[in-house]
Amino acid sequence: MIPTNIKNFDTLVVGSGIAGLQAALDLGDQGYKVAVVEKDASIGGKMIRLSKVFPTLDCASCITTPKMSAAAHHENITLFTYCDLTSLNHEGSGMKALITQNPRYVDPVKCIGCRQCEYICPVHVSDAEQGGFSARKAISIPFSTAIPQLPILDIENCMLCGQCEKTCPTHAIDYFQKAEEFMILAKTAVITTGFELLPVKNSFQYGNGNIPNVVDSMQMERLLAPHGPYNRVLRPSDGMEPDSIAYVQCAGSRDKSMGVPYCSRVCCMYAIKQAMLLSGSLPLADIIIYYMDIRAFGKGYEQFYQNAKAMGIEFVKAKIARIDEGENGSAQVRFERQDGSGIATADHDLVVLSMGMIPGWNPESICPVSKDSDQFITSIKPKISPVLTNMDGLFVAGVAAGPKDIVDTITESGSAAMEAAKFMSNSHMEN
Repeated sequence: MIPTNIKNFDTLVVGSGIAGLQAALDLGDQGYKVAVVEKDASIGGKMIRLSKVFPTLDCASCITTPKMSAAAHHENITLFTYCDLTSLNHEGSGMKALITQNPRYVDPVKCIGCRQCEYICPVHVSDAEQGGFSARKAISIPFSTAIPQLPILDIENCMLCGQCEKTCPTHAIDYFQKAEEFMILAKTAVITTGFELLPVKNSFQYGNGNIPNVVDSMQMERLLAPHGPYNRVLRPSDGMEPDSIAYVQCAGSRDKSMGVPYCSRVCCMYAIKQAMLLSGSLPLADIIIYYMDIRAFGKGYEQFYQNAKAMGIEFVKAKIARIDEGENGSAQVRFERQDGSGIATADHDLVVLSMGMIPGWNPESICPVSKDSDQFITSIKPKISPVLTNMDGLFVAGVAAGPKDIVDTITESGSAAMEAAKFMSNSHMEN
């Protein structure tokens, strides 16, 4: 059935991380009407979840939050959060997208963001926004700087006690809210769907996610963040301050057996960044980075690496064979040194896995855009214009086209906005 609710825009941006926000703002500032569709309950993507960025160690939230606010208040940008993209195809001279608005079980018109429902809710569940290290309520706003400031009722964990409905001053709670479908017609579209980390649960050599003090890099970002779950770095299993912390590089990346034969590009640098932050917060801790190669490719990155070594962070050129659970909550790392000195083992209080990047969105059965062998969206002219795809009017930016850092992502987003504006300008002249 074709939805009767049809919305018209100049450009559809799929994804609202730093890439999507930059592309939307660049187009909106030129006077184009932009729709931003986001699967999460808030815009901001992965960057708003980070502690700091390399190599400047600037606050990630201080960079992302102003762009989130600018997009939310821009007269030419409309945000559609907590939505799924059902299909995206050519329609005449433009693009047609079918969108499913998932139910929040909260009326967005009536809700005033007072959070009274969250405060009174008696149910606590694991908070994925904090790496699973702390709890949230069954009805809650995702995080303090979320945009929009609308709560979501976790219907799977809600016990239907009715406390939130009784407390809400505007009667915004709606237990019977259903998913709604609508259509967006646009002249162009920009895909900025970002990435996910390879799940630790699929990594048998790293304990399949069953070793409590083996965490991934995004979980460590939350431990390091000033608004993190513990307000300082503590070991998840028992709350102890770790005395020995190890990083395992290429955990999934450059490994055909795990389906990620490519380099994820940013892992070396974010591990060095986190190690430097840990050295500041835990000055007496031993910090070791097990690596195969250090790939410091960007401006100032090599100096950043050298600064880390000067701070006393130890770099061990080795290939990790496996990680086992050790005594007293430690993780035992078994590795082969690449200097020829053989196999060794070491116990660490906390181990951080630099898991490989995989695409955050699979266009299969949704959009006929082509994928490369690495499953990221294909750039048909990577040297001339890496934002072009095999579909006219459809552009790609950021990690949706392959692993890259924040600087390259923002640059590429500006290029995608320029190509979309040029495409619309040429189409207008032809008509």
